[in-house]
Amino acid sequence: MIVSARGAGATRLLEQSNGDMLTPSVVGLGDVGSVFVGKAAKERLTTHPERTISSFKRYMGTNHAITLGDLSLWPEEVSAFVLRSLKADAEAFFKDEVTEVVISVPAYFNEHQRKATIAARRLAGLKVRRIINEPTAAALAYGFSEVPEGATA
Repeated sequence: MIVSARGAGATRLLEQSNGDMLTPSVVGLGDVGSVFVGKAAKERLTTHPERTISSFKRYMGTNHAITLGDLSLWPEEVSAFVLRSLKADAEAFFKDEVTEVVISVPAYFNEHQRKATIAARRLAGLKVRRIINEPTAAALAYGFSEVPEGATA
């Protein structure tokens, strides 16, 4: 996750609660209803495949229901689990509530998939300032970290 506090003048990659810099788009359900997101869910993918999903992004913007354990969820609902996890990590970092975000999506996402992502943010309690392509986000992150000393970004 790339973060920038308004007015702080610095942009950086934010460590997740587990210490990783990236969060895989994987969601899993525990036996008692707990939700696993990212690396923790990915580790459960082989042991609990019926309770874990890793390919839900491809279904964004469709009417494809995703079965996760005993639940039947829309892709937007699964995506909201990831957004809530990222929101919690950002709030822990900033020690403040996070309400506005810029979300990156795969470059191949069409308009329906982008609208579904906006619906997911609503479920996660976030206001989307902008949706950008993942390659653009990567370029921005690289560019911000490579700004020569004395230059302004």
